[in-house]
Amino acid sequence: MKIAFQMDPIGAVDINADSSFRLAEEAQARGHQLFYYGPDQLAYQEGRITARGHDMTVQRVADQPAVLGPEREVDLADFDVVWLRQDPPFDMHYITSTHLLDRLRGQALVVNDPFWVRNYPEKLLVLDFPDLTPPTTIARDLRTIKAFKEKHGDIILKPLYGNGGAGVFRLDADDRNLTSLHELFTGFSREPLIVQKFLPDVRNGDKRVILVDGEPVGAINRVPAEGETRSNMHVGGRPEKIDLTERDLEICAAIGPLLREKGQIFVGIDVIGDYLTEINVTSPTGIQELERFNGTNIAEKIWQAIEAKV
Repeated sequence: MKIAFQMDPIGAVDINADSSFRLAEEAQARGHQLFYYGPDQLAYQEGRITARGHDMTVQRVADQPAVLGPEREVDLADFDVVWLRQDPPFDMHYITSTHLLDRLRGQALVVNDPFWVRNYPEKLLVLDFPDLTPPTTIARDLRTIKAFKEKHGDIILKPLYGNGGAGVFRLDADDRNLTSLHELFTGFSREPLIVQKFLPDVRNGDKRVILVDGEPVGAINRVPAEGETRSNMHVGGRPEKIDLTERDLEICAAIGPLLREKGQIFVGIDVIGDYLTEINVTSPTGIQELERFNGTNIAEKIWQAIEAKV
């Protein structure tokens, strides 16, 4: 098959951690042809969805993870699969990409389905499952957020469309910084904030569960660094081997059919204790760590699911 990857600069990836690299490596091993382009090179041109990029061969060489051919312009309708794999922020640039890629429907399989990536941001999709999630409020209004904090005492405050643990704050019952943080966030962004009740179980880790076409295939535990609340690996969280619990499987059984129905083939959910906190559909990570811990080739499972649909 002909496979296009829309992703951040390929030269900067960590060959031992990046999920997009591992997906490209597995596709190459399966005999597929790879093409790489950045989101800035995606375009709509008089009815065609095009991209300027490079034919690509990936390799496990730290300072040169990909060998690129000369730049050329392609019509993405000529490809079998297009991967939407650039990292958030989930801003208007990202949203516009989903609108353009959605125009390939019926011509190329876009993974994950861009219509539902756009309509199911990670911190909003969980609202469909209130029985699985901690107490949550989404608001820009300070009085509403203060009322939530007065009710629950110890809270987590974070940007609604952020990623990688950036801008995540824990405000305990004695903290007096809520008003200042609200001023800071609303001073540079018009987006609402999300607040959730703090879950003490985070000290034991924030579990990333990988689902492929709606089915759980494994998990890793991300343990916060000493003195940190955030467990994201981008900010120093330590990945550990962990098994799926009955509660994890219960959560996956509840959300899996919806993910499968909406074309979300590669999804990473976050579970703290017994609670679902995020459903990551934009650019989930963790497959290389999971493969090292338990030997499961998640990239192979993802490609098997895709090949069955093309």
